[in-house]
Formats: sequence, C-alpha cells, structure tokens
Amino acid sequence: MLIIYTAFLYLLQPIIWIRLWFRGRNSASYRQRWGERYGFCAGKVKAQGILLHAVSVGETFAAIPLIRELNRHYPNLPIVITTMTPTGSDLAVSSLGKMISHVYLPYDLPKAMNRFFDVIHPKLVIIMETELWPNMITLLYTRRIPLIVANARLSERSANMYKIFSAFTKSLFQRITLVAAQSKEDSQRFVNLGVKQSHIVITGNLKFDVTIMPELTEKAIQLRKHWILKKRSIWIAASTHHGEEQIILNAHSKLLKRFPDLLLILVPRHPERFSSVRWLTQKHHFNYISRSNGQAPSDSTQVVIGDTMGELMLLYAISDLAFVGGSLVKHGGHNPLEPAAHTIPILMGPHTFNFKEICKLLQQNNALITVSDAESLNDEITVLLTNTSYRLNTGLYAFNVLRKHKGALKNLLKLIKPYLLQEGN
Repeated sequence: MLIIYTAFLYLLQPIIWIRLWFRGRNSASYRQRWGERYGFCAGKVKAQGILLHAVSVGETFAAIPLIRELNRHYPNLPIVITTMTPTGSDLAVSSLGKMISHVYLPYDLPKAMNRFFDVIHPKLVIIMETELWPNMITLLYTRRIPLIVANARLSERSANMYKIFSAFTKSLFQRITLVAAQSKEDSQRFVNLGVKQSHIVITGNLKFDVTIMPELTEKAIQLRKHWILKKRSIWIAASTHHGEEQIILNAHSKLLKRFPDLLLILVPRHPERFSSVRWLTQKHHFNYISRSNGQAPSDSTQVVIGDTMGELMLLYAISDLAFVGGSLVKHGGHNPLEPAAHTIPILMGPHTFNFKEICKLLQQNNALITVSDAESLNDEITVLLTNTSYRLNTGLYAFNVLRKHKGALKNLLKLIKPYLLQEGN
C-alpha cells in the first residue's frame, strides 16, 4: 500500500507544480524555494537539534510558546521549523527570528525525505496536530528518531477516513513514539486507529497557552501613538475569506452612520487576496490605507487593510473588539483565543467547526457573540460600542476562559524532557 501511495504522489507532482505557479500569480512566495520542497536544504539549517513541523499559520501560532520554552530550556539545541505554506513561513520567521531556522517540509517522497533527514539529523521530531505523512513516519521509525505528535487532534470525520485504509494506517500509527492529545475524544480516536494506549497522553490544547509578550505590548502602545487613536474606536475583522469582506464592509458602512470616527482594520487570511480586498474596499468608496505602506491613518481614514505578515496579534492589541473570520462562510472559523488574550469581545459567524470545543467553551461563558450577516454584525457591534460595561465584561469573560484552560504547554514540556534530557541544564 505504501508503494501505491508513493507512486500516486509522484504522479501528482506536475499538478502540484502547476498549482504552485498558479498561486504565485498573486503571491510570489509560492514560486520561490521549490528546492526545499524536495529536501534540498544544505546550508540553511543546523543539524542535531529539534525539528518541529507546523503546516500553516494556525499550527505555527500554537507552536510559538512551545518553541520559546524549548529554546529557553535547551539553548544549545538548534531548532528547525518547517511549514508547507508561505504564510506559515512568514509567521515563524517574523515571530521567532534568529531563535529558529526555517525551511519548507519536503513533499512525502522517499528520496526527498531521505535527502532532508540526511542533512538535518534531528534528535527529536515534533509534528503539530495531525500533519501525518506515511513515508516520513516510516523513515523516522527506521532511523530510530523519536516522533511526537503535539497538540494532537483528530475529528470524527478524519478518523473515519483513516479507518477506510486501516490495514495500511494501523502500522503507521503504531510507529509514532508519542501522541500528546488535546482531549479524551481525540485520544480515543488515535487509540482506535492503532496508537498504543501507553503511547498517548492527554495534555490539553496548546492554543490556550497563548501569551502576550512585553515587547508586543510596547509595540502596541507605540503604534497607537503613531496612529493617534486615543479618541477613535477600532474594530478588527481578522483572517477573512472570500465572501466575508462584502458582509463586513456593508456592516461598516452602516456603523459609520452612527459612529463616524469608527475605524475598521480588515485583515484577509491569505496574502494572495490582498489586492482583491483593496479593490473591493475601493469599490465601496471607503477612504482606506494599506498597513504595508507604513503610514498612519488620518482623521478621514475609514479602513486599514492589514496586508502585512506576522502582525495580527499586534493589530488585535490596538482593537476594541474583534470579528474572527472563516466563520460567515463554511470554512470552519479561525482561532478565537488570539483576541481573547487581549481581553476584547469576540464575534464569529455560525461556521466554527474547526474550533468547535473552544467556541462551545466561550459560548458557555458568555464570551462569544454569534452573527450571521451584515445586519446582525452591525447590531451587535453597536451594542458593544454603546455599552462600555458590556464590552469590557465580554472581553474579560473571554480572557478568563483562556486563563482557566492553560496548562498544555507545561504538560507537553514534561513529556518532551526525557527525549532531550542529556541536553538540559
């Protein structure tokens, strides 16, 4: 079965090249560094350290506190971060700088993976959530390199897909050294697929361990001063997808009639959509600027397009309330705990299946406001802006949920320690 899988992956390569080139029309990063995707990374990484793989932005963001702690506990060990997307790459580099080195993870082809691991020779490999590649797992098992799946989650739908190929996947799951699962449900699904019970531990969700670094707070203070925003209320629509900006801009148009000084920060999820969102904002006749230009909004600026990478937490920090995108369309939503860390109210659409348990917790604690269209978005934001006590309390409820469920990072570090014990101080 592994041979069939590998042959199919080789056949897919021309389609993958075409897709990368096509996406490169709007984001040049997709046309760059293709050699890394086939394991050519000599001179770009340091060997004999920790390899952590986070497929894209969400997983990278969850991994940042873990990486900082690993660097603090094991300062002599190099840390290599791999992603599959340019956005994940940009976030890793902008957030962690010289603390890490970064390359793309090779496609799951035997020669590419072998070439990659011949260079990197890691002492430990950590994969975030569920990015499991058969050839990579087999190679690590053969080379006796421990593999930990951190912040592991597995939806019922994904588990059922794996079960279809259970004769093939069971042996792969048994080769995983350790699974650090988010919940009891995730743990049981991994066990049902072949992970040994003794090789799985429930640690909780790393996304609750987001922290605001002092330097970010200072940057936010300086940005507010630069933008001269003392008297203006700000709402942010973050990680938006196609179909959502239209709704958001319609709501903002209505809000400006009652709150003429209100400023919207609109942050599309994918860089390749920055230009189309600028065009749409202009089409709605808003006075807007792009964050990438570095200029401060004037008194007449109505919208700031967040077209920079690695600044979302900074933009949350200067906002009074947040709409989290991917939720008004059937994408499943993005991480609501990022704005929760800044003690601001959170609004989302009805489609939150990517963060089902987190959103359930927030709702149970009156810390998540659900909207469905421009009218409800306008109505809920109006209430938040006119009722200061309600706005502040809703943000505080969200922060309390975040604080109450911290601890996964501490649990995970304990599990990792035996594999790096000789490197500790």
